[in-house]
Amino acid sequence: MIDAISVQNCTKIFGDLTAVNNVSLTVPQGELFGLLGPNGSGKTTMIKMLTGQLKPTQGSIAVLGTDVLKEPIQTRKIVGIIPEQETPPSFLTAEEYLSFVCHIRNLKNPEERIDTWLHRFDFVDQKNTLCKDLSRGTRQKLMVAQAFLHEPQLAFIDEPLINLDPLIQRVFKDFLLDYVNQGNTIFFSTHVLEIAEEICTQIAVLDKGHLLHTGTIDEVKQSKQHLESFFIKLVKEQ
Repeated sequence: MIDAISVQNCTKIFGDLTAVNNVSLTVPQGELFGLLGPNGSGKTTMIKMLTGQLKPTQGSIAVLGTDVLKEPIQTRKIVGIIPEQETPPSFLTAEEYLSFVCHIRNLKNPEERIDTWLHRFDFVDQKNTLCKDLSRGTRQKLMVAQAFLHEPQLAFIDEPLINLDPLIQRVFKDFLLDYVNQGNTIFFSTHVLEIAEEICTQIAVLDKGHLLHTGTIDEVKQSKQHLESFFIKLVKEQ
């Protein structure tokens, strides 16, 4: 079985800033993988490179066997992406936006797919509301829905629970756990360590563009540490 993600010696430089510095990591399929780091550590840059939105200065990236540098559009076809900032088109209603996503992805049974997510996240009553008039939380629900409409084998999520209320957070976390149990892969970045400790199977720690650690959550627990203390010690030592 091919790995879900394979990154070799990946670097991204913006002028005088090295946002990601010679990172290599591998994510097998079927993992709920958390990329952890303080604000400004390079997490969002890493996700944008993994999804073909940014070209690395050097290095190679493969996603589900696809060369991201050579086929960035194909990469985005086969994965789901939830950006940190929710940006659905302001001039479409929630339902129209999801219908548009189904259309461009040429999905069968679009009404059924859309209805599933409207009910899962309890915003059926807002399906005819323009995206510009939706709350930030509902826009976040919409961005989650669009990422999973085509049931991708791999989804990338930047700060997965931002703007979601506690009830919907629980629904979404349960969905992610079930999704991975079906053999799919989730890769998400966050600085909220409680989320990672609760649901991740594997983690990596990134700080100032450097990869400080990769391993399993079980390894952290076996060291008799909470993820928070493990993370803080690791970053301070760096």
